[in-house]
Amino acid sequence: MYDNGYNPEPKWKEECGVYGVYSHTEDVSGLTYLGLYALQHRGQESAGIAITDGAWMDVTRGMGLVNEVFRHQVPHMENQCIAVGHVRYSTTGSSLLANTQPLLVNYAGGKIALAHNGNLTNAAEIRHNLEQQGTIFQTSIDSEVIVNLVARSHKETIEERIIESLKVVKGCYC
Repeated sequence: MYDNGYNPEPKWKEECGVYGVYSHTEDVSGLTYLGLYALQHRGQESAGIAITDGAWMDVTRGMGLVNEVFRHQVPHMENQCIAVGHVRYSTTGSSLLANTQPLLVNYAGGKIALAHNGNLTNAAEIRHNLEQQGTIFQTSIDSEVIVNLVARSHKETIEERIIESLKVVKGCYC
């Protein structure tokens, strides 16, 4: 809960929702859709689901409620085994399609899909430093600094890249 500064009554405030599924036997995108629908109270600005079969990755995102974004079809791919979804309530960045998640980025090591909930207290500083080094940002959200740190890492594996990147960011997140 937080005190909004205008009303002496504390108000509940939600700040995004993240849901993911890994399975070789279940409909991971369908289960992620249901999970996001259940988390809809955490964010009502936008929704998205990224799916992969381990080789190919795709993302479907849009503005609005979960049932509006996926009105016509929940994303699907043959042999999908991983899905991650996100519902958004803006805490940083504007309410724009470019700021919806999961973010899907291409980098030298392949593709990364990131769904983030939290508050990076040093995001502005990291962003400024990365911009000074030539990094181009496509969104105004703090989550994008994480994918840029991962992409710029010289570690061998994606796991090592993520660990190195998360050692740089401060705040709370999932």
